[in-house]
Amino acid sequence: MSSNTTVMFADLSGSTSVFEALGNDAATQAVRSLTDWVGRTCEQHEGRVIKYMGDGVLALFARAGDAMDAVVLMQRHHARRKEQRGPIHQMQLQVGLASGDVVEVSGDCFGDAVNVAARLSDLAGHAEILVTDTVVRQLPGPPPGVRFHDMGLVPIRGKSSEQRVFRIEWHEDTSTEMMTLPASAAPMTGLRRKPTAEGSLMLRYLDLAHEFSADDMPVHLGRAREAEFPVQDPRVSRLHARIDWRGNGFTLVDLSSNGTCVRFSGASTEVRLRRDECVLHASGEIALAADFGDFTTPTVMFELKTK
Repeated sequence: MSSNTTVMFADLSGSTSVFEALGNDAATQAVRSLTDWVGRTCEQHEGRVIKYMGDGVLALFARAGDAMDAVVLMQRHHARRKEQRGPIHQMQLQVGLASGDVVEVSGDCFGDAVNVAARLSDLAGHAEILVTDTVVRQLPGPPPGVRFHDMGLVPIRGKSSEQRVFRIEWHEDTSTEMMTLPASAAPMTGLRRKPTAEGSLMLRYLDLAHEFSADDMPVHLGRAREAEFPVQDPRVSRLHARIDWRGNGFTLVDLSSNGTCVRFSGASTEVRLRRDECVLHASGEIALAADFGDFTTPTVMFELKTK
């Protein structure tokens, strides 16, 4: 058994369109080239590749810092490659990291950290890195140009309790007050604050309508099974946005790569969010993955109610 190992799951999204554009042989070669590169990047940072899974890679790291450096480098380097705009370069990385005890058997590995890392990779949006607080706690601080965004307690399929999750803001031009320090410097209490005023939020999408109280927060919007308010559209990230209860009000937080747009009823302008947040008031619309200029944009109606 390996104690306190950091597990990395990395998946390539967008490979289906590459197969359609290039055909099976060329696309298979392209996917294999990218996964091999991911594996080499892990090995260059003291990681060990356990196995390749089609368009995914599973690797183990003895130190969380090495794992963090590896996945940040992957995203930054691959983002520069995507500027070439060929079909191959439109594939994006979805990465999950978790730390814990791992058992290795016959070329495979097992353990809670393995399962959680896999779930986080599934939950991650395009070009996102999601990590557990167990990873962040082991780091002396974020790597240069990196920030940790606290997503709060997130339900993980297969686990009875929620997991505190951070999104890694790896973009070198990232600048926002929403970023947090490592979890060792951040309080663990207050993630689900009790409301000091009564109120509720009604959300509607197509034939789905649900009213949430302040006690129900946080509420996630997205394609994932774990999302409390599901929006099944391929343009929507698995966990696209989150609504929190803060200071007697509901706050919308964008968690996606493509952004979120808010239009309040009666307003002539829109609020565009990209890894940012805004306070919801009265009523309006939330466009996920695009702006309101596209009439096909998946749009969630919201209405605040007070008692």
